[in-house]
Amino acid sequence: MNVFERSMKVMRDLFSNDCQFALATAHQNIPSIRVVDTFYDEGCFYIVTYAKSKKVKELEVNKNVSLCHQLYNFNGYAYNIGHPLKPENKAIREKLIHVFKPWYFKHNNEKDENMCYVKVELTKGFFYKDGKGYKVDFVKQEASEFPFKFDILTN
Repeated sequence: MNVFERSMKVMRDLFSNDCQFALATAHQNIPSIRVVDTFYDEGCFYIVTYAKSKKVKELEVNKNVSLCHQLYNFNGYAYNIGHPLKPENKAIREKLIHVFKPWYFKHNNEKDENMCYVKVELTKGFFYKDGKGYKVDFVKQEASEFPFKFDILTN
């Protein structure tokens, strides 16, 4: 297994569940940040949201986004892939319902035509696990691995 393949296994281990990240978008060169629940699958993060939300309106104008949690950080391109009941969203919908089971139907109304999924196609990222850091170029499918210790003090 090469470094990129190992890094993708670590991505699945860390993020193929309900993970909260700060999502940064921008409008007219002014950044905007909010915390969102995400799910990682096959090189992308997915977010369940609302088509009329500020974040969706901003990413429809500027698809460049960043995601951050602790020292984990990612850049990518975000797209509104539409309503959960669209046939092409069937497979990811099943995964999102499972992963977000405690709150998916409690906080989302699939009868609302403005409910949507956002897909973040990753371009670059940094993450760490078990004393190793990973810097990844998702587009080139290249990664570097190096010793890394999380040692920032938090209150």
